[in-house]
Amino acid sequence: MSLSRPLPGEYAEGYAPYIAAAVEGDVLTLLQGQMGEVAALFAGLSETQGAFRYAPGKWSLKDLLQHLSDAERIFAYRCLRIGRGDATPMPGFEEDAYAAAAQADARSMADLLADWRAVRAASLSLFRSLPDEAWGNQGTTNNRPITARCIPYIALGHAAHHLAVIRERYLPALK
Repeated sequence: MSLSRPLPGEYAEGYAPYIAAAVEGDVLTLLQGQMGEVAALFAGLSETQGAFRYAPGKWSLKDLLQHLSDAERIFAYRCLRIGRGDATPMPGFEEDAYAAAAQADARSMADLLADWRAVRAASLSLFRSLPDEAWGNQGTTNNRPITARCIPYIALGHAAHHLAVIRERYLPALK
């Protein structure tokens, strides 16, 4: 199975930056490779570095890793429902509220990273299991239409976006 890049009418404009951030290639292979990229980046951080925030009110690196897991779980759930033909509208989610409730700074880097790997592996398993015809199914999230095939691209681009933020704003301050 090979998924083609979604067209602009298949997703809300708010997802455009994530889909644009998804590099060209087989999206499932890229998602698999990104798992290693995230693991390499976060595995090299100490607990103190994991609690680092580049500015007051910003998420810690642990919060960011937890956010990647939370968002990916939500993306996969949406893909499952849409892929199975469930057209029931799904709400959005408030990422800052999730981050506050998760209390990621109380968890170890190793635990957060193991959780993220498990979430990404589960997403890949789901994506690989969907029949070809499921990818064109349309659903509604946050009051906007979306097709199932957008979701792997959104997951890839979402993580790429946060990796770029980490490299630009967090890592230079840790040196």
